Amino acid sequence: MKLPRITRAHALVTLDCLEATYPEAHCALAHQNPWQLLVATILSAQCTDTRVNLVTPLLFARYPDPAAMAAAEPAELEALVRSTGFFRNKAKNLIACAAELVRKYKGEVPREMAALVALPGVGRKTANVILGNAFDVPGMVVDTHVGRIVRRLGWASAQTPERVEAQLCRLLPAKRWTQAAHVLIFHGRQCCRAQTAWCSACPVEDRCPQVGVGRRK
Repeated sequence: MKLPRITRAHALVTLDCLEATYPEAHCALAHQNPWQLLVATILSAQCTDTRVNLVTPLLFARYPDPAAMAAAEPAELEALVRSTGFFRNKAKNLIACAAELVRKYKGEVPREMAALVALPGVGRKTANVILGNAFDVPGMVVDTHVGRIVRRLGWASAQTPERVEAQLCRLLPAKRWTQAAHVLIFHGRQCCRAQTAWCSACPVEDRCPQVGVGRRK
């Protein structure tokens, strides 16, 4: 079904409604600094934020900074992150990422997209999480929730996260990107679900061009 073209004005009214519905929307990954957020975001791939938050306190106590993580024994690190899934690959990326931070950035997390995505284990989604939540630089995070919802709302038509991100960045003003992602993620978890969307409880049902797709009253 071809959806109507959504204007910026229409999208912003919808976003205002969603922000009013989810005033508590925020980054759900517990962290105290950019390094901790970077580690938590890498671990969150194919894993819930809740599970990551259970793992990271012990992880950060053992490896408080990139220098400590860079010197980690792979087997020990794998054991600590095992419950997040794909633990061998995540441990490998964390060690390599930490080593790169020590080698190139004196142990500091960079503030630029190009530098972030060049780090092992870091893609655009992770980079946008870091930019928006650690450095207050606008970042449009596109995860499965965001991608699904913006396609339903007609804000984007692309299928890949990178292209959806580009469409959203053209549609929404930069100052709204970071919080828009938080709000859309909350909406996706609580209402506009993948298999069964609770359309009758949706605060923007009357603004959705695709009402009824997998809906439940």
